[in-house]
Amino acid sequence: MLKLRLLTWDVKDTLLRLRQPVGLSYAAEAQARGLQVQPEALSRSFRAAYRAQSHRFPNYGRAEGLSSRQWWVDVVKQTFRLAGVHEDALLSLMAENLYRDFCSARNWELLPGASETLSRCHRRGLRMGVVSNFDNRLESVLAQCNLRQHFHFVLTSESAGAAKPDPEIFRAALRLGGVLPEQAAHVGDDYSRDYRAAREAGMHSFLLRTPGQSSQPEVPPGHILPTLSHLLAVIEEG
Repeated sequence: MLKLRLLTWDVKDTLLRLRQPVGLSYAAEAQARGLQVQPEALSRSFRAAYRAQSHRFPNYGRAEGLSSRQWWVDVVKQTFRLAGVHEDALLSLMAENLYRDFCSARNWELLPGASETLSRCHRRGLRMGVVSNFDNRLESVLAQCNLRQHFHFVLTSESAGAAKPDPEIFRAALRLGGVLPEQAAHVGDDYSRDYRAAREAGMHSFLLRTPGQSSQPEVPPGHILPTLSHLLAVIEEG
C-alpha cells in the first residue's frame, strides 16, 4: 500500500466534464440573440480561436498582464467572428454571458464515481487538493457542483503562474499540502500534463483512461484507472 498523505486532482474530464459540446452552448446563446449559427461551425471556430489565443498569451495571459476574464472574452468574440458574426455590441454581450454561464453548474456534470470516490478518499484521511490548468472561476464551479468541500486547496494555473506540464505547479501543490513528493499522488486524464508531469515532480500518479481512449505504452497497467471508482483499490495495491 502506498503511504500517501496528499492526493491532488485534475478537474476537467477527470472529475467534471462539459454537459454538451462548446458549439451547442455558443449556438444557443446566439439563437437567444436572434442569430442562427451552426454548432459545428462554432466548435471549429472555438478550437481555432482557443489555439491561437493560447499560443499568443499562454496561461490566460497572466505574464502579459491580461485577466483571465478578458482572455476568455476575446476567445469567445473571435470564435463568433470566425463563424461570421461581426457586430461588436452583440459580440460583447454574448461573450460576457458565456463567460458567466461557464462558471455555473448548468454547463458541467460529474464524471461517474467522482463524488463517491472523493468522499471515500476523505474518509480514509487523505488530504486532497486540485491542480488544474483552469482560470479563477474554478472555485465557483467546484462549489456549484458540490465538490469544493472535499479539497484543502484549489490550485489553478492562473493563480500558480505555471501551467501543467510545468512541474512548478506540482511543487506549489506539495508546498500547500505540506508533504514530500513521495507522499503525494496526482490523478488526471492527460498523459503528459497529468501523469508524466506529476512523476517528473517526484510524485506518484494515476491516469484515468475511459473507454475508447488510446493507451500509453509507458504507463504500467497498475497506474491506469478504467474508472475513478478503481482508485482506492489501486492505491492499496501499490
